[in-house]
Amino acid sequence: MRFIIILLVSFYSYSQSDVPADYWIDDSNFEDKINQKSAFGDDELQPVVVEFWAEFNEQNCFAEWDKIENALYYRVDISKAPNAKKKYKVRMAPTVIVFYDGIKESAFKAGLDLLLPADLADIQEAVDDAAQAGQF
Repeated sequence: MRFIIILLVSFYSYSQSDVPADYWIDDSNFEDKINQKSAFGDDELQPVVVEFWAEFNEQNCFAEWDKIENALYYRVDISKAPNAKKKYKVRMAPTVIVFYDGIKESAFKAGLDLLLPADLADIQEAVDDAAQAGQF
């Protein structure tokens, strides 16, 4: 029984907070990632979704990051990106910001309860809106 509980806790923890290393960014590469240009020109721009994350609140992270469509996703540990945190006025974690061509298009910020007030559908809608606006 103990093994099953440990296995379930491990699986839940993995699905909530473990993001592959190449999805993590910090102050050293933040601007490069949100300003990514395709080698094929502006027609290939994709929105960039950045989640500002904190270890103390990892249970409330945006767990469905891998289901976002037509966008690039990155996660930032706020302790490793103080400049980005300050520039984008991140006061709570998680905070999810949608960028298009390096410009902040929309943001979803946790409240005092530390819960993100947005779900996958809300974030996907912001991604789709940013991509649509960028076509004109």
